[in-house]
Parts: sequence; C-alpha cells; structure tokens
Amino acid sequence: MRPNSLHAADLAHMVHQQTDLDAHGREGAVLISRGEGVRVWDTEGREYIEAMAGLWCASLGFSERRLAKAAHDQMLALPYYHTFFQKGHEPSVRLAEKLAAIAPEGLEHVLFQCSGSEANDAAIKLIWYYNNVTGRPQKKKLIGRIRGYHGNTVATASLSGQPHMQADFDLPLTDRFLHVSNPNYYRFGETGESEEQFSARMAAELEALIAREGGETIAAFFAEPVQGGGGAITPPRGYFDRIQPILKKHDILLVADEVICGFGRTGHLWGSETYGMRPDMLTCAKQLTASYQPLSALLISDRIHAALLEGSRRNGSFGHGFTYGGHPVACAVALETLAIYEERDILGHVRRVSPAFLEGLGQFREHPLVGDVRGVGLIAGVELVADKATKAPFPAAAKAGLKVQEACEKAGLIVRAIGDRIAFTPPLIITEAEIGEMCARFRAGLDAAWAGLRDKGALAAE
Repeated sequence: MRPNSLHAADLAHMVHQQTDLDAHGREGAVLISRGEGVRVWDTEGREYIEAMAGLWCASLGFSERRLAKAAHDQMLALPYYHTFFQKGHEPSVRLAEKLAAIAPEGLEHVLFQCSGSEANDAAIKLIWYYNNVTGRPQKKKLIGRIRGYHGNTVATASLSGQPHMQADFDLPLTDRFLHVSNPNYYRFGETGESEEQFSARMAAELEALIAREGGETIAAFFAEPVQGGGGAITPPRGYFDRIQPILKKHDILLVADEVICGFGRTGHLWGSETYGMRPDMLTCAKQLTASYQPLSALLISDRIHAALLEGSRRNGSFGHGFTYGGHPVACAVALETLAIYEERDILGHVRRVSPAFLEGLGQFREHPLVGDVRGVGLIAGVELVADKATKAPFPAAAKAGLKVQEACEKAGLIVRAIGDRIAFTPPLIITEAEIGEMCARFRAGLDAAWAGLRDKGALAAE
C-alpha cells in the first residue's frame, strides 16, 4: 500500500462506525467510489450488487438525477435556514403537510431532525415532557426489545437491545430503560409452539413486566415493525394484535420506529400498515430522502401536541430543536423522493417483485448453512445454523455470519451479517432479473463460506 494512497489515509485518520476496529487496522476498508442503479463500484474497480441499499436506505438506487437536481435548485434558492424562533421556509412546511397527509391515522404534527437516532431521541424527550406536563412525572420508563435497534445517542443506545452498543459506554444510562424478549420465532419458539402461541407468550412476558414495574411508571413501548438491526426479523403471527391491547390498557404509548420500514420497504407505505400497528408516535428517516440527504421526522398525535403547547405556555417556549432539523435542501429532496414514489408506483413495484425476492432467498432453506429465511416486501433475513435439525448456532468464535458476508463480497454482493443472520434490503427499484443475479451471487458466497467453515471444523455447534 502506497503511503499516500487513499487506503493509507483512511487507516491513518478515519474511525469507522459499527466496525471491528482491530480487524480494520489489519485489513483496511472497501472504499466505494460510484454507484448506478442497484450497483456500486469500489476504488479498485470492482462491481457489487448493493443488496443492503447502503444502510437500508438508498431506496431509489445510487443515480437518481431528479434528486440531485432538487438539491441543486434548492441550494441556489435557499441553501440553509432554520425553523427556530418562529422562523421557517417553504420546503419544510410543504413536507410536514405531505407527511401529515400520508401518515397513519391521527399523526398530524411533525418535528424534523437529521437522523433516525435523533428522531427516536426526540421521541424519548417528548414522551417524558408529555408526562410531566400532564401531571404524571412518575410515568417515565420505556420498553424496548432485545435485538431492537433505535439509534446511537446515549438515550437511544440505552433503549436498543444491542449489548455491543452498550459495553464500556456505561449504558443503559438509567433504570428507565427496560427490555422484553426478541420476537424471533425460529430461534426462540419452543418445541410444538405455533407462531400464535409464541406471540401469546411474548404478550404474557410484557404483562408480567408491567405488573412488576407498575403500569403507572411505564410511558412507552418502542417497536420496529420489522427488527432491522436485529437481523431483519419479521414479527410472528398475531404479535402486534396481542401487544397493543396491553399497552392501551395501561395507557402506554406505542412508538413505531419506521426508520427502516417506512416508505415502502414492507410493500405498504408504512410497516405499521403491514402489521396493523396503531402508533401514537412514528419515527422515519432513510427512505424519506432515498438517503440522498440526511433527514428524519417524528410524527405525533394531537394529544401529544397539545401537551407541547401547554408546556410552552408554562415554560415560556418549547425548548427543543436541532440546528439542521428541517434543512431546506433535505426537505426539497424528500418532497421530490415522495413524488417519485407516487409517479413511478414504487409501492406497486415492490409488491410485484417481492415474490421473486422472497422465493429466490427461500430456496436457500435447503442450503447446508441455512436454518431459516423470513421476510416481507423487500426486507429479509437468512439465519445461519451449524446444525439444521437442532437449529444449533455456530460457536461465536467461528464468525460464520462474517465469513458469509466476506465471501459474498468476493462474489460481488454486499449483504450485512448481523451475528449469524444475513440481512437483505435492496433498493426498492430492483428488478426481477437483478434479484436473480443477487441470488446467484449469494449462492456463490454461501458455498464458499460453507467450504471454509467445514474445512476449519467450525460446524461443531455450541
């Protein structure tokens, strides 16, 4: 490696996020230089199908010229302005109006941020604020789920059920953050237990937690319609039907984290629609701008907004906001993104190609490395196992998921290993032909990884 090369500069100065920094120091990074459609190329000229849409978010692929033009035009008209102190601008107003029009019923007010982490962090702050203003200062505890992912701020990492994001960071921050089980039926369903029975058991666990902590102390339950950061885990049948009456009974808010699922990923505009969720608050990001600009939104109901008004009267102002929240360029790109979704019937396209996607990945249930494949729309998770009959996982030291991810990269396919689950969320514009090519490259990666794991004796289960 040349001392002045891009890779050398990366190793010398760049701290990569969510990365094994020790391995990165030895091996370096794959540096991406350009993209076109569902494909990207690295600085060495290698081509890949991007089956993760970057980080779950490049819904329109990597070369949508209309979004570049929207950003350019807005930069020339008004490159930046804020929404503090009774100021604002047209792109943010029009986007808030549009989101309120297409949101799940009852969510008519919008706060803008820059990332999904910030949107969920804002939701946490507003939940606590809401309960203070309404005279329930003891109602502050929040429930997340094991393997759930809601962001990387101090609060959202505490809420997330991801131990590697908490170790040595002194998180969770307080005892306000509670967790219930990961609803992965394949991994945690008991022998002879149906999905519906598993969902009932998950609901009973929630009831027991509320009884133990006291419903008067619990403010909200955060849930992704599909657990993205947990490995693209779809909920078992009847899960949200069982969960929601319990929340309503104890006046616990339901926050739908739609950062990954929102804007078509599940085949509906919102993952909440797919699974019959009726949220009191909703967070979205990523596909809101097709990832071309950093922008997120928190959508809230009338009753929560009423508390913001009352709190502002009490305190002299509403003391919350972000400098770049509702940035005019990001809002202009979001408006154009939403227009493209409608004009090109992206939701219809997702529903048309989803069978090819799910059936194409489903064929790998027969592969020696694969225990289960589950998905919806254009999101799916493939669970790796050391023993198909017993569902026994690989020893952690085998790093089976990482081995598959690396083998797929060599085959020209970017996927994401989350433990020993391989996640797929390709751009929403992917075609059936491209899905076929994606699956062929995945087979090559799986076969190569299987051969390597078998040769090294890593198939001995824990």
